[in-house]
Amino acid sequence: MCNARARGGVLLLLLVVVVLHCNVVTQGSNTGPRWQTLSGDPPLVIARGGFSGLLPDSSLESYALAVMLSVPDVMLWCDVQLTKDAIGICFPDVKLQNASNIEYVYKGKDKAYLVNGVPTQGRFPIDYTIKDLANVSLTQGVYSRTSKFDGNVYAILTVEDLFRQVKPQGLWLNIQHDAFYAQHNLSMRSYILSVSRRVAVSYISSPEVGFLRSIAARFNPKITKLVFHFLKQAEIEPTTNQTYGSLLGNLTFIKTFASGILVPKDYIWPIDASQYLLRHTSLVTDAHKEGLEVFASDFSNDVPYSFNFSYDPLAECLHFIDNGDFSVDGILSTFPITPSSAIVDLKVISKNGASGDFPSCTNLAYQQAISDGADVIDCPVQMSKDGTLFCFSSINLSNGTTASQSKYSNYAMTIPEIMETSGIFAFNLTWDEIQTLSPDVSNPFTDYTLFRNPKFKNAGNFLKLSDFLTLAKNSTTLSGVLISIENAPYLAEKQGLGVTEAVMTALKDSGYDNQTDLKVMIQSTNSSVLMKFKDNDKYEIVYKIEESIRDASNATVEGIKKFADSVVVNKVSVFPVNNLFLTGLTDVVAKLQAVKLPVYVELFSNEFVSQAWDFASDATVEINSFVLGTGISGVITDFPKTATRYRNIDHITFINSKNFHFNIFASNNITIDSVYIVAPGDSPNTDGIHIAISNNVQVLNSVIATGDDCVSIGPGSKNINISNVHCGPGHGISIGSLGGSPNEEDVIGVHVTNCNITNTMNGVRIKSWAKPYQTSL
Repeated sequence: MCNARARGGVLLLLLVVVVLHCNVVTQGSNTGPRWQTLSGDPPLVIARGGFSGLLPDSSLESYALAVMLSVPDVMLWCDVQLTKDAIGICFPDVKLQNASNIEYVYKGKDKAYLVNGVPTQGRFPIDYTIKDLANVSLTQGVYSRTSKFDGNVYAILTVEDLFRQVKPQGLWLNIQHDAFYAQHNLSMRSYILSVSRRVAVSYISSPEVGFLRSIAARFNPKITKLVFHFLKQAEIEPTTNQTYGSLLGNLTFIKTFASGILVPKDYIWPIDASQYLLRHTSLVTDAHKEGLEVFASDFSNDVPYSFNFSYDPLAECLHFIDNGDFSVDGILSTFPITPSSAIVDLKVISKNGASGDFPSCTNLAYQQAISDGADVIDCPVQMSKDGTLFCFSSINLSNGTTASQSKYSNYAMTIPEIMETSGIFAFNLTWDEIQTLSPDVSNPFTDYTLFRNPKFKNAGNFLKLSDFLTLAKNSTTLSGVLISIENAPYLAEKQGLGVTEAVMTALKDSGYDNQTDLKVMIQSTNSSVLMKFKDNDKYEIVYKIEESIRDASNATVEGIKKFADSVVVNKVSVFPVNNLFLTGLTDVVAKLQAVKLPVYVELFSNEFVSQAWDFASDATVEINSFVLGTGISGVITDFPKTATRYRNIDHITFINSKNFHFNIFASNNITIDSVYIVAPGDSPNTDGIHIAISNNVQVLNSVIATGDDCVSIGPGSKNINISNVHCGPGHGISIGSLGGSPNEEDVIGVHVTNCNITNTMNGVRIKSWAKPYQTSL
């Protein structure tokens, strides 16, 4: 990541509190216990130093942001260090220089001490009083993360400061270096026993057996649980002189002084030298049999992990909490917001298939996109020298194939009408020649040493357009195909290749003119190309705006409306960025939507460097922000699985939305389960869930407490089932308002069962406008 990602704006979307976490999404069965944790309760989210993936570790603001954007019972992690005067502070390391500005405040005072037997040089808290440290500010200690918040003068907090100022639901104190402090006549044991009488502590962890055994008798495990913190397996535990790997084999011994264990995540899901997952170990199951909870550490969205997760941190979390075999009891993360968000009628369109996992536009990429649940797969049409239409990401075969290393490398040329640099162009090779080339997986982020699925770097076969159309037709889950046509005028005028007409013929010959199962979307940046398809009302004409724009005049929007049915814009045209921080929200989407042009946005990738800092280095946060922030109609992504998983609603917490929390519009077969929605009792128009023009919607097992309707049901809603919902305070459950516009569709089949409605203005009501148009119920 390095210095290329720096702050140029302000933190925006992290303050949109529509958030979920890696511990609160489940894909598992609805039968049996909901969670496979030791207690059966949801796994804990443990915020390491607060939201330290973004803000300086252990700062007040970092902790406050973690509370704001996390589950209500988020556990705040404090690495306790002792000052010269035996005051406990929250600081991520026994050395102060990496995460503070102490070297600038107190110059030339490095010291060397033995830390666990290792000579270590730096600035240590044992050499400073709490008064000395009042002049020191916290900074970002991970240098690949942005340092632009470091100038905000974040004070070092005592444990009491954290408890008093943040008022966390749960506090986790980690004691990493008891033996070190004991060498310098500072008793961590005395401090912990003392502070626990003033502060409610939920968990105390340490990698030192002796420390935990010394305090075990002084804590009630029903109030404060002790957790043994495993380090790397080859490291030596200082009080037993055994390796942590050997201690792992004696969980019965651990149980004598601890209620749980905290282990690096590779203790559970090891990875091989190529960064692929091996089979999970039996550690979680074995520990649960001993009555020990298991917490997994080392989760950071911006640290590369197994290729199996396709750079999706939510997928990684799910592997630890919902894999069908076990669930860890908690996850320790520097990004405690790995969300899953509200379902809306969101179209997921692939970009060159699942090109984040396989080479672009190959059979493997398309098969994976279908398997991942994409609604629409795309074919960027190219034409070979002999007139064969095929799917490929670019007219330039140098990108995405081995053409540059082949015997066709001397075909490279520069064509200014197409691109400024040289390339090996598709129209200079026959289809047979193109088939001799090997695919080459797209790697757009090599500058950050992030590489995609190297095991399948050259896997798969290219497809002719006809084969692509057949593949799509044989799918039982797709709703459409997108055919992208570029460079058509050049190909027609300079190469004598009529790509537009050939696409029309291919669609007709494949039977796409005479079927309704699959929607055909025709996309181009060239309006003249799109105009040729406009007469076929079965096709959706998609105009792609290639440039980044900040505004769209009314005249421009009306002009687009004359030839297009929908529009594609890039992410920056929606949320502009400066040095990868958001600077605001444009009205581009709103203006296009005002003339009933659906808007699709590209390109959503999983790699954290593709996202603004505001999105917490998490692709799902980014998607959620675009969908809820602007109401876009679809996302175009090279990782379709991430976007399709986003559409599952389960275990969500909403706090203080400024308007509807969920807005289910023009959607079918939606289930909202186990959500928690809260807004001030006097807040207007903060309906918990609003449903309109939708069919087969279920709202189940949820708590809704707002200043307005718990659930409001608008015109055109059919087969609505509300069950096991606690509603109140608020206005109750409402149908309406009805009759606000002519020709409204009826509301049919509303069922409310087993609901607890308390402290509400109404129970269940039907609302209509004072002078309604005719409508019916």
